[in-house]
Amino acid sequence: MSANARRRAPGRLAINRLRERGELDGALIERFIARHGSPIIEGERATFLFRGEADEVRVRHRVVGLPDPLPMRRVGGDLWAATTDLPQGSRVEYQLETRRGDHYERFNDPLNPRVAHSPVGSSSVCAAIGYSVPDWALPHAETRPGELFDEVIRSKALRRDQPIKLYLPARFTRAARYPLLIVHDGTDYLGYAAMKTVLDNLIHRLDVAPMIVAFVPPRDRLREYPNYAPHARFIARELVPLLTERFPLQDNAAGRTLMGSSFGGIASLSTAVRYPGVFGSLFLQSASLVFTDIGTEHGGGPAFDPVVKFVNRYRAKPSAPVDRIFMSCGTYEPLITPNRSMVPVFRSTGMTVKYVEARDGHNWEDWRDRLRDGLSWLHPGPQLFVYE
Repeated sequence: MSANARRRAPGRLAINRLRERGELDGALIERFIARHGSPIIEGERATFLFRGEADEVRVRHRVVGLPDPLPMRRVGGDLWAATTDLPQGSRVEYQLETRRGDHYERFNDPLNPRVAHSPVGSSSVCAAIGYSVPDWALPHAETRPGELFDEVIRSKALRRDQPIKLYLPARFTRAARYPLLIVHDGTDYLGYAAMKTVLDNLIHRLDVAPMIVAFVPPRDRLREYPNYAPHARFIARELVPLLTERFPLQDNAAGRTLMGSSFGGIASLSTAVRYPGVFGSLFLQSASLVFTDIGTEHGGGPAFDPVVKFVNRYRAKPSAPVDRIFMSCGTYEPLITPNRSMVPVFRSTGMTVKYVEARDGHNWEDWRDRLRDGLSWLHPGPQLFVYE
């Protein structure tokens, strides 16, 4: 929601009161927008606005359950509006789309300065009552920062040089033993989920044990992440031994966690399945756990074929490659059903599973907002921080 948007108590919507004014002139529309901003949050309703001439205006989003596109209607003059439900605590990313004749244009909401970024571009953000960016995801002057530096590892498994970024916590000392977290799509977590800031803050506040983190970017994630043997071998047989030799790590499965979102979640799970007992826990965010109970039609396109093959095989013969799994997923994304479905499958193997949902979608800020929940459960506070 924009900084000047008003959060009003339930009642007659502001846009309906404006409609009752009759013919709208430009000055009245300007005063309305200046007063309310866009989108307008009133109780559990959100009203999106657009000002301009067009044959058609629509709100584009990826919220499962709402019409996409959501048509906007002309209120009067050159003002358009669309109102929809937005339960408390919700956070929605969206864009606007206009049609002028045969020409379509899609863009961020020009009346809303709040924008979220991702590898495929940016989107406007609509936040309901009850949502705010977590304080621990923001920079704080009193937090002592950890160190982040680049490394390049020659991988026989991948047959190439593999760049990584390594994070060492503040007050790093070789007199201690640290847990190791390996993060798939690592540079995206740093760039779009503020993960260094989050780690610095959570470690400083003693919410999370000081840890060493390897941020690993893919070269071809659609090929390397869905149960790809060379990738799993690189992680388990090259990266882990190398880091264990170079740094004072807890040299046991309990001290090692694999993490990833979307396809990165599949990479984490499939690596652990290929190398059971190497890792003690998984942190899966909106993992692409797509499967079929009958037939082969899954609706995800060819990129999901190896994913579905792997998940179907795992469901047919579940195993416990780790002791604990933390899972998070957005209730507004298509992957909510397969993620919910996999929780009892994982638990049936004896693994301890903690599963959380949020009123958000398949995006980096939702994954950022769940980091404290997952990291503090998997590696809580200093009690897992063992000195020699």
